[in-house]
Amino acid sequence: MLSIDYASHYNQDRLIIPVSLMLTEGWQRKVFMDDPAGPIEHFEWGQYRVMGKIHSAEGEGAGKDICLLKGEVRPWAARKGHRLTPDMVAVVFEQGVSTLVIGNGVRGRLKVTGKTRRAIQQAGIKKLIVETTPEACATYNRLFQSGESVALLAHGTC
Repeated sequence: MLSIDYASHYNQDRLIIPVSLMLTEGWQRKVFMDDPAGPIEHFEWGQYRVMGKIHSAEGEGAGKDICLLKGEVRPWAARKGHRLTPDMVAVVFEQGVSTLVIGNGVRGRLKVTGKTRRAIQQAGIKKLIVETTPEACATYNRLFQSGESVALLAHGTC
């Protein structure tokens, strides 16, 4: 029997079910992307496996929002809300990348403003690709494997 503490899991007319509860109660996570060649080997809601290491919403590794730059995964801590501003993507500025891939969420809810697009261009990044996160992970892998200088900023949920 599934029991939920409504005091801690009910917010503004929405029932919030933690991922850990979903997993323990038999809910299934959907795999959105698998690529054993990597470097991003696996992506599902709120969780990545990059070069053998898990990064997730459950506090593992870099978390559910990641920056993948020069073979290093780090938290994309600047991302707040669902409208990207220039300061949220500045982590990749002055890093010598020619292409920036932005994973705007599983459902594409993260919006990249015109001001942010202009800031990316002014920072000298020649190509910007904005896709849903599963597509962005696959694109990043393809570009990385081909030797392109590429960075990924990816939102791991909505």
